[in-house]
Amino acid sequence: MTKFIRFISSRKSWALPYLLFSILFVIVPLVLIVVYAFTDDAGHLTLENFSKFFEHPEAVNTFVYSIGIAMITTIGCILLGYPAAWILSNCKKLGYARTLIMLFILPMWVNILVRTLATVALFDFCRLPLGEGALIFGMIYNFIPFMIYPIYNTLQKMDRSYIEAAQDLGASSFQVFWKVVFPLSMPGVVSGVMMVFMPTISTFAIAELLTMNNIKLFGTTIQENINNSLWNYGAALSLIMLFLIAATSLFSAEDKGETEKGGGVTW
Repeated sequence: MTKFIRFISSRKSWALPYLLFSILFVIVPLVLIVVYAFTDDAGHLTLENFSKFFEHPEAVNTFVYSIGIAMITTIGCILLGYPAAWILSNCKKLGYARTLIMLFILPMWVNILVRTLATVALFDFCRLPLGEGALIFGMIYNFIPFMIYPIYNTLQKMDRSYIEAAQDLGASSFQVFWKVVFPLSMPGVVSGVMMVFMPTISTFAIAELLTMNNIKLFGTTIQENINNSLWNYGAALSLIMLFLIAATSLFSAEDKGETEKGGGVTW
């Protein structure tokens, strides 16, 4: 009894609920995905699920198209989000900047399906056609806060002495930004890319609503197979997507490490 009381009162016990949650809702589902992906309906080990994917051009084309949409969405979020984050980080009135940041984050309090339905209503009101353009617009609208906030957070915490040192050395405003501010803000950009690219490549509800089911993304393909009880093939598709996400994570981690190591400024 004394040992149990000591365990409950220790800090290690605080992690127990999170450990159980991770095991039940993260580790076990991942293990099931791997098991289903490498087995057939009879439970025998096989690679047929993966070969089926590569033998069907439609599935491969959908996969490549989804990557393209995710890349376009990520680039669009960077082009729109970085200037916004940079302007907010240079705002002299901190309260004003925080208010604007809150306005960017405020839409995230609304469910993503509700925001997407509002986008559909907006396109209908403006008499604009739903399709690929609406899909990209909806993706950027839904995920741009995930790009703005990490970049703003990085720029806000940046050591201003680097900028002052560059100005003392005679650097122009453009050189200060390109040689100092932009490299030091790359960890925030990498975090934003991860937070935008990963969910974009696996989403399906936004594509279904904004294209009237005329454009299929890879997430839609996985959903259709799962709904049709094709668990093994659906799990294989999910595992392929997870491999892509893991590769992106490793690449981003290496790029972030190289960025943080670099500190030299040259003109």
